[in-house]
Amino acid sequence: MAAITAAMVSALREKTGVGMMDCKAALAATEGDMEAAVDWLRAKGLAKAAKKSTRIAAEGLVGVAANGVKGALVEVNSETDFVARNEKFQAMVAEITKLALEADGNSEKLKTMKFPGSGHDVAAFVAEMVATIGENMTVRRTAALSVSNGVVSTYVHNQAAPGMGKIGVLVALEGKGKADELNSFGRMLAMHVAATNPVALDLASVPADVLAREKAILEEKNAGKPANVMEKIIASGLKSYAKENCLLEQPYVHDGTKTVTQAIAEAGNKAGAPVALKGFVRMQLGEGIDKGTDDFAAEVAKMAGN
Repeated sequence: MAAITAAMVSALREKTGVGMMDCKAALAATEGDMEAAVDWLRAKGLAKAAKKSTRIAAEGLVGVAANGVKGALVEVNSETDFVARNEKFQAMVAEITKLALEADGNSEKLKTMKFPGSGHDVAAFVAEMVATIGENMTVRRTAALSVSNGVVSTYVHNQAAPGMGKIGVLVALEGKGKADELNSFGRMLAMHVAATNPVALDLASVPADVLAREKAILEEKNAGKPANVMEKIIASGLKSYAKENCLLEQPYVHDGTKTVTQAIAEAGNKAGAPVALKGFVRMQLGEGIDKGTDDFAAEVAKMAGN
């Protein structure tokens, strides 16, 4: 019997889109014959999932899970919202979301974790679901936050089922105050994040390329001004940018008379101990995916020879 190498398994997975364990089984069953292994997978109803893997999957659900000091988000995509409302799809997302708590924000680790109640890893189970339901599906990304003391609070917007919807948010609050008070405030702050979509915690955390672009815009708008004046203009402009885009500087949506920083300080007083916002993650379904556009009229005209 031919030795089945990791490279062979990887090549078959790349070719078919099927999970590693199924690829290994196919190669073992066909003594390492790649084409025969593809046929073996097709006969099992698995390889047909690969035919759907090029179709754009921008719908689906964002799953959210937390266990007190740790929280995780995961985006699982489907091609249509119809499938996202399917109970089997939602049950799959719920299980993957639970696993995401242990994946610590590592998407590749999540895909190789064993799916509960099956002999497959997550990637292979999803491929099996593609074959069953008939739509492309992908585990696109995951993220996680944790604290030593305090809470990781969550919020789900446009909830389709418990713990999953179109937007998921995690907020990590570090503090030794009352957990229920912290979690209550954390949920409110997560709602704020969902509504305002901040770029970063503060100006120092904004990506360098984003800051450079903002400075370039200010310089172009004020071209010809003396250097000392330009310096003040840029400082003022970035301060305004921070108030709009940096979470700690934003007006708190639940009380516009105070900033988020001030709201956090008040939350610490209520909880009985100082609170620090250690981080946040906002995950919106389909963001960044090029969904493409289909011009049906142009397609019909082309077929008609016009």
